[in-house]
Amino acid sequence: MNTLYVILGAAIGAPARFAIDQYIRRFSTKPYGIFLVNILGSFLLGRTFNSSEHTHDLLAIGFAGAFTTWSTFMLDIYLAFELKRYKEASTNLVLSLGFGLLAAWCGLQLA
Repeated sequence: MNTLYVILGAAIGAPARFAIDQYIRRFSTKPYGIFLVNILGSFLLGRTFNSSEHTHDLLAIGFAGAFTTWSTFMLDIYLAFELKRYKEASTNLVLSLGFGLLAAWCGLQLA
C-alpha cells in the first residue's frame, strides 16, 4: 500500500513541476520555476516530517520527490557557468540553498 501512495504522489508532483516551470519560463529565461518548486518542496518536506506514514509516503516521498528537482537545478547552474554568467549561477546557488533551508525550517516549525 505504501508504494501506491508514493506512485500517486509522484504522478501529481512531476506534472505540477513541469506546469509551473513552463508557465514561469514564458516570462523569463532564468530558472525561476525550478527555484520556486524546490523552495515549495523544501517547505513541504519540513511540514510533513512528523506526519503519519501514509501522508509522508504520499506528500514527502511521492509528491515532493517528483515535484522538486536536483538535476535540473544543477544543470541550470552548470549552463550559467558555461555561458559565463557567473553572477547568475552564484545567485541561483546561494539563494536556492538559503531559501530552501529557510523553507524547510519554516515547515518544521509548523509541523
